[in-house]
Amino acid sequence: MLTRTDIEHEKLKDDSPFFRAALAPTNEEQQLLFTLKNLGKLPARFDGQLFVPLLEHHNPKIRCLAIKNVGKLKDRRFLPELVAFAKTEKNTLARREAVSAIGRLKTENAIPILTQFTMDTDPKIILQALRGLLYFKEHPKVQSALASLAEHPNELIREQIARELKEHRQTETSKTRNHPASLDTLKNVMVRADVQDVLKVIPDESIHLTFTSPPYYNARDYTIFPSYKAYLDFLTAVFKETHRITKEGRFFVLNTSPIIVPRISRAHSSKRYAIPYDIHPRLTKIGWEFIDDIVWVKPEYAAKNRNGGFFQHRKPLGYKANSVTESVMVYRKKTDKLIDWNLRQYDDETIAASKVMGEYEKTNVWQINPATDKIHPAVFPPELAARVIQFYSFKGDLVFDPFGGSGTVGHVALAHERYFFLCEKEAEYIERAKQMLDTSLFSTTNPRTLSLTELESDIAEETQKL
Repeated sequence: MLTRTDIEHEKLKDDSPFFRAALAPTNEEQQLLFTLKNLGKLPARFDGQLFVPLLEHHNPKIRCLAIKNVGKLKDRRFLPELVAFAKTEKNTLARREAVSAIGRLKTENAIPILTQFTMDTDPKIILQALRGLLYFKEHPKVQSALASLAEHPNELIREQIARELKEHRQTETSKTRNHPASLDTLKNVMVRADVQDVLKVIPDESIHLTFTSPPYYNARDYTIFPSYKAYLDFLTAVFKETHRITKEGRFFVLNTSPIIVPRISRAHSSKRYAIPYDIHPRLTKIGWEFIDDIVWVKPEYAAKNRNGGFFQHRKPLGYKANSVTESVMVYRKKTDKLIDWNLRQYDDETIAASKVMGEYEKTNVWQINPATDKIHPAVFPPELAARVIQFYSFKGDLVFDPFGGSGTVGHVALAHERYFFLCEKEAEYIERAKQMLDTSLFSTTNPRTLSLTELESDIAEETQKL
């Protein structure tokens, strides 16, 4: 029986008849698939002609693996075969492999061919062709091809082109900044002011993580808006500024849920607003990149009963589900850099100290009991805040909550050796937060409550020293 060891051993031999037999098109499909999958890196002397008959095999998986192995050789003599295959192949994955293989040849002869594939109907084929063309991105014909795609209907293609066509690419400012650092003025501070006023005075790229649950639309006396649009506009303005003050590639986690505005009389219907879904497109337009949707599940007893009428009459159209979930939407500040870049900004000691140890929730369904508070009507469960803070920040990071409420995010941030920065305008909640953030509970910290004027003065003083 053929093994991976056999394949690796035979690859070292010159003129071995082994692969002529193992890759014969008449072989059983499972043997062909096993051999093609396990060839690994091919030596330069490998006979690529053995793959050519397999490009016409009736099994698309075999065709796909065969063309992939041709691409590994990076042999320009196979350009005609690659082009012919890419133009006639029906299987999408196999076509992508062929276009990828053409790009890997890194020959100017491929420029007109790859340019032709940028007019394909499959966005993935276009993106694969772009990868190959970018090797020659200074070539006039490539520049022209890129420019022609600037208004392409596919968003991924437009984003890729926008990055490449910037006439004056931004200076790499993040490399000159201390990414893990934050202003001392902002550490362990709660500001007594409207968040929109506070955000105006915060410097760019000041915070590492935002976790918040905004006030629900016209659900409390302190959150009255003239219209639902005005409510969404308010959140959009806050989260746009939050995007500005967030460090490159860092996270924003938003906890919301649909809300019901009660009917004004029995002759009218109540109105239900899908806040998570309505705010999402606004966030992505700002520049937040969607990463994950986490479902926070509460026990049934925590839900308001909407089943009373249906329980009695059981008539169709009258069913209303008891809501036991909220949405915890995870976003990242859009950047060309991968998460690994963010990790490299920290020293090994900080990374090791910040690792999430022990058991953790592996799915996007988090079953957490809600919390109650004698002062604030809608508080975070500390466990929810703890998970978010541990999963999306490092020790020593600055965690922001623009709607600080009774200070749960700040309390949990301190408990996990992070700093907090909170905004809250309601005096009653400020006093409750002071109790939660009492210095006697955290002897190594000194939480402060500042007015907007005091904050602005402190920021100006510290930035002048930098």
